Amino acid sequence: MLFEDTYFTIKEPSEGLFKDRGSKFLGLAFPVSSEEEIKKHLADLKKLHPGANHHCYAFRLGADKQAYRANDDGEPSNTAGKPILGQIQSKDLTNILIVVVRYFGGTLLGVSGLINAYKLAALDAINNAQITEKTVNDFYSIRFDYVHMNEVMKIIKDQELKIESQNSELTCSITFSVRKSNSTAIYDRMSKIEGLEIKYIKTI
Repeated sequence: MLFEDTYFTIKEPSEGLFKDRGSKFLGLAFPVSSEEEIKKHLADLKKLHPGANHHCYAFRLGADKQAYRANDDGEPSNTAGKPILGQIQSKDLTNILIVVVRYFGGTLLGVSGLINAYKLAALDAINNAQITEKTVNDFYSIRFDYVHMNEVMKIIKDQELKIESQNSELTCSITFSVRKSNSTAIYDRMSKIEGLEIKYIKTI
């Protein structure tokens, strides 16, 4: 396994706030799982805060934490997005977006002042969030004859697999998720059932 099969993220959206010399930095943290979600949050915030001077953000996605980005949105280079990302990394979080919305107060804060402001606004949003540990799960779909239903359900019950969808007719189909560390063992057990087709879908 290339990475741990658990990760930390936030349970629900949270807010933080930092003020300095009239400027207001509103930190907004969101649990996310895709770049499509991130784009929607950013678009919604721009509608919600049309008078803000900057919407700076950073995100990290995936249990392996390899997908991440930081955006300064017009602030001096590396004074906004990078400090926000730094807070995400220092708390070892992933599947999270933090946007810091800035309302300019009329006084320039300088590079160090900006770095500090974006960092603390992001940190306040994280501190106000509920951190949760999640497992990395593999999703599979299986098709089998109804006669094997009891055998399949016994594996699902014994291994506490989560059924995502189910269709029980003459030919049955079930989509289920399994913790990544147990994935190979479950795949092998399911594959031994006569006539059962198993197909990998995705990992989240």
